[in-house]
Amino acid sequence: MQQKILITRALFPDVVQRLRQYFDVTINEGLRYTPGELREALRDKSGVLLAGGEKVDASVVEGLSQLRAVCVSAAGYNNVDVAALTEAGVIATNAPGPADETVADFSMGLIIAAARRLVEAEYYVQKGQWKSSTGRMFFGTNICDKTLGIIGMGRIGQAIARRALGFRMKILYHNRHRLNTLIEQEVRAEYRSKEELLKGSDFVILALPYTPGNYHIIGEKELEIMRPSAMLFNIARGGLIDEQALAAALKSGRIAGAGLDVFEDEPDIEPDLIGLANCLLTPHIAGGTEEAQHGLASLAADNLIAALGLGPNAGHPPSILNPEVLSRVS
Repeated sequence: MQQKILITRALFPDVVQRLRQYFDVTINEGLRYTPGELREALRDKSGVLLAGGEKVDASVVEGLSQLRAVCVSAAGYNNVDVAALTEAGVIATNAPGPADETVADFSMGLIIAAARRLVEAEYYVQKGQWKSSTGRMFFGTNICDKTLGIIGMGRIGQAIARRALGFRMKILYHNRHRLNTLIEQEVRAEYRSKEELLKGSDFVILALPYTPGNYHIIGEKELEIMRPSAMLFNIARGGLIDEQALAAALKSGRIAGAGLDVFEDEPDIEPDLIGLANCLLTPHIAGGTEEAQHGLASLAADNLIAALGLGPNAGHPPSILNPEVLSRVS
């Protein structure tokens, strides 16, 4: 008898078909599960592919003796309590890599759109308000020859840096660990403390994972350090920015602008950010291309197949988050 798995959102047909070769598959075709609904749906499942951002913590997995694997179809996994899964003996995996270049493309687009006020200008044209020369109305700021500060210099941060080189940008970065010299030379990036980076950058972008230690890594104190002409961008995870402090800084002109693709309580957004002309908001779509999402789903499927002891990598998921569990389930 095949093991039963759950997919929490409709996926690419070829990925589902591959999973059906190994498992009895149930797919949630409706709205995102509540925690209670997810727990009930997992009651007879050996594994789950999380494709919709559902939260999995101790309250969800408690007593689910059959559950052996939780596989996230994304690089970020702050919706999953890895410690709780480890305690329960459940393998946890994420899907790093397939969306890196896509997110880096989007990041540069977000910077360009905010710096050159593209959304405001497009709205002006669409509303039929363009009747004569706009003069200085939509003057923005150059990106070329400016300084880009990247907080979080992993794969995505490095991909953003490579794109920024095409704009002749000076690149500063801050990371938990300094990169090796060869990588620094490749992306022409200079290491700085967080404070030095904030003081010295025209554009600051967050590309680091969310952890409890990174909660509100940008708050009122950090915004005070930034240049009045600077802009702040977040394409990583919500919770990295104190959104109330950011809204106040944007309203007062403490910084010039912001572009946010992720939010602390998404899809709910800090009300004070809504309607600000100098704040560009998008609905968590940095990784939103066919190619990237197919890659994420495929890697999540590889992880799930291997985690449940099947396929060419049986017992060795490609991107496991808690390898210590393997010794307990082998």
